[in-house]
Amino acid sequence: MSHNNQELNILFEDNHLLIVNKPAGMLVQPDKGGEPALEQLAKQYIKAKYQKPGEVFLGVCHRIDRPVSGVVVLAKTSKALVRLNEMFKTREVKKTYWAVVESAPAQSKATLIHWLKKDEQKNISRGYDNEVKGSSRCELSYKLLGKSDNYYLLEVNPITGRHHQIRVQLSGIGCSIKGDIKYKAKRTNKDGSIHLHARAISFFHPVRKEEISITAPVPADAVWKFFEETATV
Repeated sequence: MSHNNQELNILFEDNHLLIVNKPAGMLVQPDKGGEPALEQLAKQYIKAKYQKPGEVFLGVCHRIDRPVSGVVVLAKTSKALVRLNEMFKTREVKKTYWAVVESAPAQSKATLIHWLKKDEQKNISRGYDNEVKGSSRCELSYKLLGKSDNYYLLEVNPITGRHHQIRVQLSGIGCSIKGDIKYKAKRTNKDGSIHLHARAISFFHPVRKEEISITAPVPADAVWKFFEETATV
């Protein structure tokens, strides 16, 4: 997937923040492969829009995995970045994900607690029911929002933010995310995406202190569109 000439899908912008809807397949930050990442596209956008000379300041406060779509918050000032980083760390930012999974969960809503251990070499995380050496506790709550002939839509609220956490935890209860063969899905999605979408985010503005709630439209895909139209939120 090439995102060279991609327009940013901007959900919110002011002097301090730029909030975008990231397409699946795009990196948030550049890696060694040199492909354009969201961070660079956003910098180019700011530079062009405001005709800024020299380097543009832009801070990445959090990331979502490459095959995941949805809302990403970027900071346009160092003041906003410092405060947002602290808010993410102290869990003052409420994140909501939508996950399309292959099987129905045993309970229509639940809180899951696992211990996650990241395997750096394979770039996967493993989930355990009890603490193991080098693992981190992770927690999320989910509820069932809808179902189609083949799939189920879960709304997920991660309480912690570990590597591949939602993917591992849902797979651990037998609810692999559509397309996520890394975590036991039956098959890939043609475009390399997985059906996990950072649907919404809400927090108090780091500078102006008013509450901000942003919802990211789902990708233009038949399964997503079906659930966006039928979900009982």
